[in-house]
Amino acid sequence: MVRSTRRRRTVEAREVDGVIRVSIPATMSALEERRHVERLVGRLQRRSNTSNVPLDQRSRVLARRLGLPQPVSIRWVDNQNSRWGSCSLADRSIRISSRLVRYPLWVLDYVIVHELAHLAVPGHGPAFWALVNRYERAERARGFLIAKGLGGDGEDWVDCPALADGSA
Repeated sequence: MVRSTRRRRTVEAREVDGVIRVSIPATMSALEERRHVERLVGRLQRRSNTSNVPLDQRSRVLARRLGLPQPVSIRWVDNQNSRWGSCSLADRSIRISSRLVRYPLWVLDYVIVHELAHLAVPGHGPAFWALVNRYERAERARGFLIAKGLGGDGEDWVDCPALADGSA
């Protein structure tokens, strides 16, 4: 922990020689410090863990095996707090919440399959679910994610943003 008199509002965390260094303003309260440290250290640890999971390779294998379209890009993101994944139909990109890195790989694979299916079928109708259910652990993974607390009905927590405004 480094308290700096030069720092006014911003906080920063980075790894230096294998140690996480958090820089904060000298005037920050202990409560604020604890809150920022937990958030930033958690983010750095998730980023470190996500580097061990090759999303592009997993999505290619799943798309090929299940006959689904491949995305132009797929990447981890830290800013999804109410979704496990999302896709953009316009640029065919998929974003996966870094929170998934601590769950079993078959759960991650399910979220990837869910998003790949959106590249073929934008909504959550029967054709969409038929594609998703090609994944042999789909029902089990849905139950796992519902138990983790997001999305009561299991349909709205992994979604394409374009669906929200009806444009897809």
